[in-house]
Amino acid sequence: MHPNPLLLHLHPNDNVYVAKTALALGQEIPELGVRTRAQVPPGHKIAARRIAEGEQVRKYDTVIGVATRDLEPGDYVHSHNLKIVDYYRDPAFGADVRPVDYVPEAERATFQGFVRADGRVGTRNFIGILSSVNCSATVIRHIAAHFTPERLAAYPNVDGVVAFAQTSGCGMSSPSEHFDVLRRTLAGYARHPNLAGTLIVGLGCERNQVSALVESQGLKDDPANGRLLRTMVMQEVGGTRVTIEAGIRAIEEMLPIANQAQRQPVSASHLKIGLECGGSDGFSGITANPALGAAMDILVRHGGTAILSETPEIHGVEFMLTRRAISPAVGQKLLDRLAWWERYASGQNAQFNGVVGHGNQAGGLANIFEKSLGSAMKGGTTPLRAVYEYAEPITESGFVFMDSPGYDPVATTGQIASGANLVCFTTGRGSMFGSKPAPTIKLATNTPMYQRLTEDMDINCGLIVDGECTVPEMGQRIFEQILRHASGEPTKSEALGLGDNEFVPWHMGIVS
Repeated sequence: MHPNPLLLHLHPNDNVYVAKTALALGQEIPELGVRTRAQVPPGHKIAARRIAEGEQVRKYDTVIGVATRDLEPGDYVHSHNLKIVDYYRDPAFGADVRPVDYVPEAERATFQGFVRADGRVGTRNFIGILSSVNCSATVIRHIAAHFTPERLAAYPNVDGVVAFAQTSGCGMSSPSEHFDVLRRTLAGYARHPNLAGTLIVGLGCERNQVSALVESQGLKDDPANGRLLRTMVMQEVGGTRVTIEAGIRAIEEMLPIANQAQRQPVSASHLKIGLECGGSDGFSGITANPALGAAMDILVRHGGTAILSETPEIHGVEFMLTRRAISPAVGQKLLDRLAWWERYASGQNAQFNGVVGHGNQAGGLANIFEKSLGSAMKGGTTPLRAVYEYAEPITESGFVFMDSPGYDPVATTGQIASGANLVCFTTGRGSMFGSKPAPTIKLATNTPMYQRLTEDMDINCGLIVDGECTVPEMGQRIFEQILRHASGEPTKSEALGLGDNEFVPWHMGIVS
């Protein structure tokens, strides 16, 4: 290998390389013995050899499309000369399942968590306020706004009072899949281990009635079991002002109880990590995503749970997951969700149909197959133990999949509703994201972006491309930082106050 390579060759069978840095037109490439035939931005692809028109283009030994014209060594390869073409992918259920070398319970890593009466563990200790319908969203925001840091100073063990406002709850078909998903999402937040107590506020005439929500989802006020729940209906209580005042009083009653919770050492097996990527680039599948996957392999060995989602962003590489499914039933359930998405996105200019966003294109990703290739790496290499629908409670430990759109706030909302008590979010372009009640750790894929946006990024995985550490070494660093943030160390997004506007349940049905 050349001592200072300009290109990254990811697999011996690849016929494209990835540019480590920007390449100028006519720049000599010592590794190939040719000059570039165009300007090539960092993270983008260059032909490693002659590629004939119609020939498959391979990255990480995976097909990401076919060439739309003859390409010569040194040619810039991107969406202008690469076309996505669907092809048969053998699911080979279970072919790559390997036993996990679990760490003995007595030797497992620990963090400082909040142990709830039912045995679940939180990484934060919030009180949450939910609106059953958009019509009560303003009220819950006013209630939460009352509890300033000054007013919460007497409750040092409470991380805050947060409003989870939403824009649905009425004008929707019920019963319907959309209606079930909304209720499941609200219930997942109401019973989340990072909430010491929950207040649900409704209007009164909406389709998503508060009483029916509570009954259908098995929610109840049970202080003896560590669950505080209060409900209010504006039309019954007396209107906007009166409900705000009553809501404030209800939270004030919860605060002394919530403050009794204290952190204590617990096993890392209690961690459930939502895996997300946004603003991906050509380095995502080389640095941050595989490094996060390495960290999740460590987490699974310690008994924890890694939750991969964003179903449109495994399209084209789903075989990477079905080959790790513990049974044909688990693998088939994943394929069934992909088939649902194919029907859902039919005829639409959606990501599932091949089109990726402007930022992805600018970062070097030509289509959804290439993006999916990196996205799937966040899940590591351990067996796929279960597949869940959006916001469905996750009860299985290990590596699992939860169906969701690729849109970051919606996907993460579903993961948190499913039980994720922390989120790891990789980004190449620089997504400014945060979440509550589960905090988000942001992982940068490249050093220039990390340095430019250091106030928003927690970990610089660009060090892998820089040659300063390996993927396994970065995975260990990520795992250790996860333990620190789970123990209460604020993430960058928490320090910036993000998370109050990122509760976005999946809108999937007709609005009338």
